[in-house]
Amino acid sequence: MQRDFCEEGGYLTHQGYSVAATRAIIPTLQNLLAVFRKQGYPIFHTREGHRADLSDLPSRELFRSRNNPSGLGIGDSGPLGRLLVRGEAGHDIISELYPLPGEPIIDKPGKGAFTNTDFDLLLRVKGVKDLIICGVTTDVCVSTTMREANDRGYDCLLVEDCCAASSKTLHLAAVEMVKTEGGIFGAVAKASDLTEIL
Repeated sequence: MQRDFCEEGGYLTHQGYSVAATRAIIPTLQNLLAVFRKQGYPIFHTREGHRADLSDLPSRELFRSRNNPSGLGIGDSGPLGRLLVRGEAGHDIISELYPLPGEPIIDKPGKGAFTNTDFDLLLRVKGVKDLIICGVTTDVCVSTTMREANDRGYDCLLVEDCCAASSKTLHLAAVEMVKTEGGIFGAVAKASDLTEIL
């Protein structure tokens, strides 16, 4: 839930999309996060971002990110600083869901939280085997992370009303993909289901 994806002037708006959907899930996420914190569950936050010199950004990804009406993409300057660059204002997590001390932040140079990060190590050290996944965007970072987790043997649950995409169609398609073949990538639930169980 980074500013670049959830606030005006960030990466998502430069791609030509509204942040209305990504912002709409914030209250539900706040409630669910409060329940998980109260219950003492380990919480991990992720942020997509690149080195200031963009040395970890493939040229194809740089080109693709600029293939939009604004012509701006990763590394270009916007109101929240350089888009999707580590240390810039837009790279940070939104204030409404900011991590508490002791909640690790996984900085990732791509879509998935496992590739080129220490996320798997952090989970294994804590003995975590089941993941409850929330955030944006459902069809890109969330889906990629869930698929990576599945391939590593984690059981995953996608909280569908705590995720959003740049369009409702993409969100619904990503949710449906999780449920195909009897839950090929995991299971799907609503936040209310989890809070009732907890």
